[in-house]
Amino acid sequence: MSDGVGDPVAARPGRDVGSLVERLRSGDRRAVARLISLVEDGARDQLREVAEALNPSTGRAMVLGLTGSPGVGKSTLANALVAAYRAAGRTVGVLAVDPSSPFTGGALLGDRVRMQHHALDKGVYIRSMATRGHLGGLAWAAPQAVRVLDAAGCEVVLVETVGVGQAEVEVAGLADTTMVVLAPGFGDAVQVAKAGILEVADVFVVNKADKDGADTVARDLRQMLHLGEARPWQVPVVRTAAERRSGVDELVERIAAHRAHLEESGELAERRRRRAAREVEELALADLREELGELDRGEALDKLAEQVASGELGPYSAADQLLARVRGDS
Repeated sequence: MSDGVGDPVAARPGRDVGSLVERLRSGDRRAVARLISLVEDGARDQLREVAEALNPSTGRAMVLGLTGSPGVGKSTLANALVAAYRAAGRTVGVLAVDPSSPFTGGALLGDRVRMQHHALDKGVYIRSMATRGHLGGLAWAAPQAVRVLDAAGCEVVLVETVGVGQAEVEVAGLADTTMVVLAPGFGDAVQVAKAGILEVADVFVVNKADKDGADTVARDLRQMLHLGEARPWQVPVVRTAAERRSGVDELVERIAAHRAHLEESGELAERRRRRAAREVEELALADLREELGELDRGEALDKLAEQVASGELGPYSAADQLLARVRGDS
């Protein structure tokens, strides 16, 4: 799938969203690129129109999350997974979230460089997105971009995120199956447990398994999993050497096994319900923040803040008063 990057009309404001959605449904791949550009840069009313129009056509894609520290080989592994799913005849969308430059606001977009040999494959759509400073390893628009790829008919959507750490576990909320990638020489597995990643991983991948130290990383992970709380799904530890495509077939099998577990247990529906609940809550909070920002140009909030800081008013009482103003109760 061509992504249409560089298309001068890809981010033109005011274009006909309905027309783009119809073109996407008819298989127009350029419409996919334009819609993703829109959810990255579009106005709120356009985002609403896209989400409302596409949502009935979503829910069929298998959404896979891939996260791990820089240097562990996430992009190479993603490339190998794309090749494996294409060999099985499945259409694949890749959403690679790259860090934004603190100086230019742009992103390196290195994953597109690494996946160039998939560029001419009409069954693959690769899109890089910048975080634009958003914490959590995912771009703000990533959930909407996944919705676009799902509605476009991608059977597998692979979301590769920036880094891994205490604040970077959002991918678990976006994906059906979350893979955490480690490699020998990039810190010990104990740091993974400290970062809270142990709880969000559905599959651990020890990449670069042909290097010294891979056995130790895999053993430490298995020991920590054994000591952790019992879970209905026994999290596997899969060893891969993505550059040589070693272990990738086993990883695909483990992903399929996890998918089957989710469907049989009802957890897939529950995860997607929680995902929808988070999205609705975030949208409502964004609207509330916008209303608060417009309220007396922040004067009401500043006054309440002064009262809380001086001890004249409690924070909960101040919040009640602020919400009452937003609702028009006073």
